[in-house]
Amino acid sequence: MKVNTQSVNFNADQKLINFIQKRMDKLDQFYDKVIKSDVFLKVENTSNKENKIFEARVSVPGDSFVVKKQCKSFEEGADMAIASLERQLKKRKDKLRAHLH
Repeated sequence: MKVNTQSVNFNADQKLINFIQKRMDKLDQFYDKVIKSDVFLKVENTSNKENKIFEARVSVPGDSFVVKKQCKSFEEGADMAIASLERQLKKRKDKLRAHLH
């Protein structure tokens, strides 16, 4: 799956981008019709420790899913957001399967 990763106001290192790519690739196991996915990484300028925002948009035929998580690290945000996307994609697949039968 092609993941378009954009970091806002900072440069994400290659390790983080590879980590996100690897995690997002796992979504293909749950739903194989993903058209594209965009990931936005943002850092909020606050004194709050949970200032990393991980936002993912996954486009599938006829729909798209957006998940936004705010955490202490991008890796933690990625894990939480992707777990949420997995549930949504499974639900969508089950709905489609129900319509076919």
